[in-house]
Amino acid sequence: MRIISGSLKGRSIKFLKNSNTRPLKDIVKENIFNILSHSNLLDIKIENSNILDLYSGIGSFGIECISRGAAKVTFVEKDRLAINILKKNLVQLSIVDKTIVYNDLIENILKKNIKEKFNIFFLDPPFADNRFVENIKLLKRKKLFESDHVVILHRERKINESLDDDLDIIESKIYGRSKIIFGKVS
Repeated sequence: MRIISGSLKGRSIKFLKNSNTRPLKDIVKENIFNILSHSNLLDIKIENSNILDLYSGIGSFGIECISRGAAKVTFVEKDRLAINILKKNLVQLSIVDKTIVYNDLIENILKKNIKEKFNIFFLDPPFADNRFVENIKLLKRKKLFESDHVVILHRERKINESLDDDLDIIESKIYGRSKIIFGKVS
């Protein structure tokens, strides 16, 4: 797995080979960043942004954000093996100083540890997991978002969840099995 663009372009990152995590495919990741950079519907810049990467796995999304100029990325992942690989990637790429890493349930971290505001939220929960809706509600309740922000949600194309009460959907794209939803906390 390689970093697509930015200051770390072409550098490799380690990934986890198990059934607990699902790496974000490069084609999907590249399209997410193209939309973030070029969509007229979004008014957000990666450069100097504060990013919250929930269900981060090995951190490929957040690492790509740092490569593209993000100021800081906060990673939250409960899987200890994934966190160990994420930490190795951060050290290998010399970007530890631009990150905070939490190894716990997202609900625990959002309720206790996080007080700052973010510009970009990336949620890549397991496709069978619906608790992410509660996490979006927590983001809203705790007011963890800047006025200019975007929530990016990676789901399976076939899943039709109602997000209308919690997310103002700006754009939705299908890439093979993946559905990427861009929105704002409503």
